Amino acid sequence: MLNKLRSVMKKVQLVEHPIQAYIVTNSDPHNSEYLSENYKRLKFISNFSGSSGTAVITEDKALLWTDGRYYTQANKELDSNWTLMKAGLVTTPTEGVWLSQNLPKGSRIGVDPKCISCSIWQNLHQDLDAKGLSLVPVPSNLIDEVWENKPEPVLNPIKPLDLKYTGKTSGMKVEAVRKTMKEKGVDVYVVTALDDIAYLLNLRGSDIEHNPVFFSFIVVQHDSLHFFVSEERITSEIREHFKKENIDITIHPYDSVYSFISSLTSDDSAVQKIWVPQNSNYHIYSLIPEKKRLCELSTITLMKAIKNPTEVEYMVRAHIQDGIALCRYFSWLETEVPKGNVTEISGATQLQKFREETEGYIGLSFPTISSSGPNGAIIHYQPSPETDRPLTVDEVYLCDSGGQFLGGTTDVTRTMHFGIPTQMERECFTRVFKGQTALGTTVFPNKLKGNCLDALARTALWKVGLDYGHGTGHGIGSYLNVHEGPMGISNRPYPDDPGIEENMFLSNEPGFYL
Repeated sequence: MLNKLRSVMKKVQLVEHPIQAYIVTNSDPHNSEYLSENYKRLKFISNFSGSSGTAVITEDKALLWTDGRYYTQANKELDSNWTLMKAGLVTTPTEGVWLSQNLPKGSRIGVDPKCISCSIWQNLHQDLDAKGLSLVPVPSNLIDEVWENKPEPVLNPIKPLDLKYTGKTSGMKVEAVRKTMKEKGVDVYVVTALDDIAYLLNLRGSDIEHNPVFFSFIVVQHDSLHFFVSEERITSEIREHFKKENIDITIHPYDSVYSFISSLTSDDSAVQKIWVPQNSNYHIYSLIPEKKRLCELSTITLMKAIKNPTEVEYMVRAHIQDGIALCRYFSWLETEVPKGNVTEISGATQLQKFREETEGYIGLSFPTISSSGPNGAIIHYQPSPETDRPLTVDEVYLCDSGGQFLGGTTDVTRTMHFGIPTQMERECFTRVFKGQTALGTTVFPNKLKGNCLDALARTALWKVGLDYGHGTGHGIGSYLNVHEGPMGISNRPYPDDPGIEENMFLSNEPGFYL
């Protein structure tokens, strides 16, 4: 398959001029973390199934960058044609630096401009341009040219979310956005992140598994609101919802967002300034002249990070219901594991059954990480028939799982042993527990940034020379995505972290992997 891709890289009808390298991102036009099947191009070309990664394919090399959560998994999934680049290590160059060191001056590096964020594009362009290489947009995604039987796009029903769960109407949220636009002197605001759109319109979908979102774009103006979505998806129920939510909205075809934005940038347009969030795809960003462009963090991302009282109430309810399911599951494991009746997959299936019996349950918030023994060291492991192991009284069992509930989202990790753990297992468990407790019970100033708290979760491990290679905590959505920014808790600063405030929900997930 790599050879087919390399042949396509030379086809001038697709790339105008041959390119010497092609970058494959693990993304879609909305910079989504989790992808629908038709956007899993990185997995198709490399067999790597993690949620974070970037591939670089040259005429004679294929490399994949991923972070510490996925080193073990990538080593297992990549074949001998691929080189794993361990992102985050001081010895590992970034994609741009590696390309500039390994390709000659004048080389052209192609990428799909709709599947790379404008901020990542800018960083790559800066690295490459400094060494005389060019980053070029390739309108046709080259993976699609070699992907036979590519899955069709998913367009599932879109459903309104009642004010009972949201606490604010869509009209109130749109007016809050317009107020911020006015303060910043902005005429147009482009919304590209799918969870931002779902939050703003008080709608939910299921186009991406485990994420209650739907493929669309929004353009907000001071006197109009434009919704780019397949029109057949807008039912009479949704139109009635818009009336109840006090918004006047115009529906456009999904793909017409690009021509619509272009029309706003023409010389005869009265638009002076367009706000495009920095996680927007580069193609949208490039349509807006620099003098008319404001590229900043999405104001909706900030809005939804701080839950209103109704959202707080339903987040608490969701965690109570999820706690009931988990307690039933752990009790079931204590009975069944000693009998030899449970595997990673059957355990995850039983947990889902317990969740399905709780009030307000919609579905999983991410694939359940049910891992026994050595599989527990694969941080985002997903059991498959080929890797499924039994749960025994001799090994540690790790379960990282969560649910989507009406009004709330959960993410809970627990480690268990059903026999007699080793001394090392006891010590590591105790030190992780100390870190989790230290972080969970600390009192800190309002708007303290998450990286200032991270050491609390690691100190007990550091005392004996141990650590873990991932962040400690992430924001969680309100019946939205299980990973939500802009705040987080990590040993590295989050660039857009506004500081942690009351009614933000974050996870607390230190660990150690034997």
